[in-house]
Amino acid sequence: MRALLLVDHGSRRPEANAVLGQVHAAIASQLGPEILVAHAHMELASPSIADAIEALCAAGATSIYLMPWFLVPGRHAEEDVPRMAREALGDRKVALAIGAPMGADPLLIQLALARFASD
Repeated sequence: MRALLLVDHGSRRPEANAVLGQVHAAIASQLGPEILVAHAHMELASPSIADAIEALCAAGATSIYLMPWFLVPGRHAEEDVPRMAREALGDRKVALAIGAPMGADPLLIQLALARFASD
């Protein structure tokens, strides 16, 4: 079974961490039950990357696409999160693919312009 894992940095503020939970719910509702969806925080909050990967594997995930919920490439998105995910998988026979940060995606540019125009 395919799985999508959303990962952000994590915060000491619960309201900040709740945003990724909202993203998770919105994405899961559009993907449907045939794709597992989970979210995790790199640090400072639960669930951890290891906890989310454990839950996905327990639910039957055979492949995980990890989507870093970061805007720009940097050490966390390019090194820390992938390392933590690989460590959490250990020797499980689960494929892991790691996406790129959101970056300068044209959809984000359009969102920025729309927000600017509305203010």
